[in-house]
Amino acid sequence: MDAVALEAHIENRLAWEPSAVVAASGAGEFHAMSQDEVAAVARIAVSAVAGRHPVLVGCGGPLGNARIVARAAQEAGAQGLLLMPPYLVEPMPGGMAAYVRAVAASSELPMIVYHRGHGTLSVDDVRELVHDPLVAGIKDGVGDLALARRFAELVRESGRELLLLNGMPTAEVHHAAYAEIGIDRYSSAVFTMAPEIAMGFHSPSEPGMRDALLREFFEPFVRLRSEAPGLAVALVKTGLRLRGEDAGVPRPPLRDAERMRHRLAELLERGTAIIRGGTR
Repeated sequence: MDAVALEAHIENRLAWEPSAVVAASGAGEFHAMSQDEVAAVARIAVSAVAGRHPVLVGCGGPLGNARIVARAAQEAGAQGLLLMPPYLVEPMPGGMAAYVRAVAASSELPMIVYHRGHGTLSVDDVRELVHDPLVAGIKDGVGDLALARRFAELVRESGRELLLLNGMPTAEVHHAAYAEIGIDRYSSAVFTMAPEIAMGFHSPSEPGMRDALLREFFEPFVRLRSEAPGLAVALVKTGLRLRGEDAGVPRPPLRDAERMRHRLAELLERGTAIIRGGTR
C-alpha cells in the first residue's frame, strides 16, 4: 500500500465535496486486504479527511475478521462501517440479521449493511434490523426493485431515518429506476477515477447532460465492464493510471485491465467532452 498516494487521492477527491469517504471497501479491494492494512487505510483516511466529511470503513467477510476490523475502524476514528457480505456460506433464515448483530456488538460504530452476494437480506432480516440503533442504512447491490421497495416501506414503518442506497455496479445506470421508488442516493465507483464525470451526472450543469453521459459514457462503460468478471475494480484502477494516478494493479484473484486501456481512454474522453459542453 502506498500511503502517500492514498492520502493524495483522498485529498484530491475531497475537492468535489462527496457526501462521505468510504475507505477499504469494494473498489478499494477489501477482499484482498489484511486486517492491519484495513486499519492503516482507515487511519490514513481519517487523517486526510480531518473531520470535513464522514469516513466509513469496509468491514465484513469471516465473522472474526469483521469484528477485528470493526474495532480497528473505531480506534482509527472512523464514523461508520460499510458491512460487506460474510465469507462463502449462504445465510440460513435469520442468519444475516444475526451476523449484523454479532459485528455490531464489536464496536459502537453505526453501519450500512451491503445487501449483495452472500449477504442478501430477507424481508424478515430487514424488519428486525431497522430497529437496531447501530444499523444506519442498507446499500442495495442486488437490483430487485420490488424487494428494495419493501425495504423502503419497512424503514418508513420503523419511524427511523435510515439511509437507503442504490449500490448497483455503475449505479448511475440504475439511478432512474431506484429514484422512482424513492431511493435517489447512490454510491459511484466512477467518482473514484473520474470525479468530474460522476459529478456531472449527479448535478448536471445543463439540460441533456445526464442523458448524454448515460448514452456516451455510462452505458458503454457497463458493456465494457461486463466483458469479464472483476472488471468493475480493474477498470477503475486502469482509469486512475490514465489520469496520472499510480493506483497499481488489482490484487489476485482480480487481474489487470490494461488490454482495455485504449477503449477506456476513449470513453473517458467522451465523458469529459460532455462535461465541457459537448452534449448532443
